[in-house]
Amino acid sequence: MLVEVIHIVVGLIAAWIIASLAAWSYRRATHDIWLVAYVAMVAVVAMGIGPLRRAYAQDRETLRRFSSKGRQDD
Repeated sequence: MLVEVIHIVVGLIAAWIIASLAAWSYRRATHDIWLVAYVAMVAVVAMGIGPLRRAYAQDRETLRRFSSKGRQDD
């Protein structure tokens, strides 16, 4: 699950860096560049939710299996 969160964070950082450089290089379109960047950031988060939910479910299943296995040994 941590890997999925890292992917989302890296995507957000990359979008911010690209938008910052683009806004710096073309000042007349700064507002439009940041608007597109914010939409891209929302898309990065939205696309990361599915894999994050699957990873969370898989981690919960793994923990459940190990905890139930430990109870059977006692």
